[in-house]
Amino acid sequence: MRMLLKVQMDTPASNEAIKQGKLLELMETSLKELHTEAAYFTVEDGCRTAYLFFDLTDPSQLPKISEPFFMNIGARIHYSPVMNPDDLRKGLAAIMPS
Repeated sequence: MRMLLKVQMDTPASNEAIKQGKLLELMETSLKELHTEAAYFTVEDGCRTAYLFFDLTDPSQLPKISEPFFMNIGARIHYSPVMNPDDLRKGLAAIMPS
């Protein structure tokens, strides 16, 4: 299932990770392991925020995905299932009256 992972980073913890050269390493490792379809970085609610889009093949992967962000940058994590335009067309076609 295609997922959106929102990672809101704790500012003091991510500041320290940047100083130690760990933030870029964490992001690059995560992007590679998740085989991200897309990744965007911005600020939300005054926090560094990453939006990562990837295919979740097994829900048991969630701890492995989340824990590095919790442990290394004190992140707040949110997962949302998402659709691309093809998924939306297919979903809407399934509810259209015959």
